Amino acid sequence: MRYFNGFSLRGEERFFSEYLIQSDLCVAGFSYGAQQAVEYVYSTTQRVDRLILLSPAFFQNQKPSFIRTQLRYFKNSREAYIQQFLANAAYPSQVDLSAFLRSSTDEELEALLSYQWENEKIRRITDRGTIIEVFLGSEDKIIDAPAAFDFFAGKTVTYWIKGAGHLLMD
Repeated sequence: MRYFNGFSLRGEERFFSEYLIQSDLCVAGFSYGAQQAVEYVYSTTQRVDRLILLSPAFFQNQKPSFIRTQLRYFKNSREAYIQQFLANAAYPSQVDLSAFLRSSTDEELEALLSYQWENEKIRRITDRGTIIEVFLGSEDKIIDAPAAFDFFAGKTVTYWIKGAGHLLMD
């Protein structure tokens, strides 16, 4: 399986073992990594049977001022931003994500916040026979999970996990 990490994280795939399939024909990504996984599958000529998107970072319904504010906060106080991000990502669980922390750049955050999910890319991937599974938590404090559900439902196999946050835990 090829796995793409979330923003400022590495090794967090262990939290998702019940959702992942250990196969060379599977690609998965968490949050920011879900965006990267879609781009990888869209552009690869390799066979991919399953694309698993775990709490895909979904901000396209946010106003430009939201994105500017997030970027400004990150640039002004990177450490405080990341600590708040980790707390929000773990919510409602009490998981300490500090052991999974990696350094991230302004460019990565801007790419994450500015990414536009495209119906056409989803359609082309599924037309190739790739099954796309999307997992969303009802208590996610990072993304607008209901908006993400509305976007993905009907195009993909979409799961709504009650009581779960961004890490898909309660």
